Amino acid sequence: MKKYSVALLLAMAVGLAACSSDQADTKDDDEAAKDPVTTDSEETDDAEEEDHVNRTPDMDFDLGGKTIKVVSWWDMEIEDSSPDNIARIENLEELKEKHNFEIEYVAIDYGEYQQRVTASLLAGEPIGDIVRLGKTYTVPTIVEQDLLWPIDEYTKNENAFNQAVTNDLYTYDGRGYGFTEDKSNLVQGIFYNRTLMNELGMKSLQEYVDEDTWDWDTFIATIKEANVDRNNDGNIDTWGLANQSVLERALASNNTSLTVDDQQNLEDPATVEALEFLSKIATEELARPTEGGDWTEPGQFFREGNVLMYGGALWELGGFQDDMPEYDLGFVPFPKGPSATDYYSYEGLFQALTIPKSVDNPEQLLYIWEKINDIDSIYDYPGQQSYETLFTDEADIENAKMVAENMLVLDHFTFENLEYYEFEAEILDGTSVSTVIEMYKSNFQAAIDEVYKK
Repeated sequence: MKKYSVALLLAMAVGLAACSSDQADTKDDDEAAKDPVTTDSEETDDAEEEDHVNRTPDMDFDLGGKTIKVVSWWDMEIEDSSPDNIARIENLEELKEKHNFEIEYVAIDYGEYQQRVTASLLAGEPIGDIVRLGKTYTVPTIVEQDLLWPIDEYTKNENAFNQAVTNDLYTYDGRGYGFTEDKSNLVQGIFYNRTLMNELGMKSLQEYVDEDTWDWDTFIATIKEANVDRNNDGNIDTWGLANQSVLERALASNNTSLTVDDQQNLEDPATVEALEFLSKIATEELARPTEGGDWTEPGQFFREGNVLMYGGALWELGGFQDDMPEYDLGFVPFPKGPSATDYYSYEGLFQALTIPKSVDNPEQLLYIWEKINDIDSIYDYPGQQSYETLFTDEADIENAKMVAENMLVLDHFTFENLEYYEFEAEILDGTSVSTVIEMYKSNFQAAIDEVYKK
């Protein structure tokens, strides 16, 4: 899970490039002489760009040698692994001297993390000053108990904070409670074995994306084409799809979800379409059959080299490349559903940084975080360093960028008594979608009402 979480935020290392006001202020006379003509419109454009960054004015405070504790389920200490990170480290050192503080990064094992941090919050003795929390147990549960500061008024600098996280994805009752400097999103989609695809003489999956015909029907047809008996022994020995269940991927790719805020969403037409799609894959036995393995089984199938496609997340690609050096692996989005117009990624266990209510100085902590991360990035877009390290094909990079721009957060795991896996199993076992919806819609709503105290 540590590896998963690190990949969810892609090492927390990428920022957006932005024009710094310091650059405008420090332009020397020689440079001005080389560029003597500046129009009023150019000055106005520069001013508008600077205003758009919404930097917090300089603050003067002394933390008296306080140690700021940053708590996560991995060590968040900034490593000098990129020019961007080196700039962050330099900013941090200057801030430590100016504001008289130290910083400690506390890593707690994921298995015990939720219990420890929530217990500390309830006791009024937070385990840290800046604490990473999973959305599933934070919004609304922890927020409703007034245990966290709303922080959206301190995170307006879009060069240092991901505005979508604070203002859209981690909100409750109109206020934002989560923040991050990371601008990248979790990339989910289809990894495919280009070597196997060529051996089978199949049309390139990238061609479908380029033609904008990569949809559920094409996906089903591709699976069937790859399900072949190549040695003529009467048994399929090459498979089109490793994953027996693609429920969350189907929901996201059709721009829908099982829950919306405090309501179940099973009867929404787009949700019904996603469930019917899952049912079709299951009842027609299109995916490679399970051999009784756990959640890692589809990945192991893909590693064997005789399965064309695997639905997964970007953090898994490095492992596949290490274990499958003889294969050329590609990436395309999960195909579009009939109710969608774009390709989507998704996150089912979203998380962000928060500040406990018992911490006295949230505005100072957010100021420090802003000033650490307000840098002029060398990268052209979020995730560039990771994408260019993992992918050698430019089309794969463009696909990753495309889905990252459209990430949905699925909230069904927010509700402890929502029987997600039982619901999924009914469809995989062949129960009709209409029957499953009738069986579970009231149970889903009851589970939601428990959390929203209705």
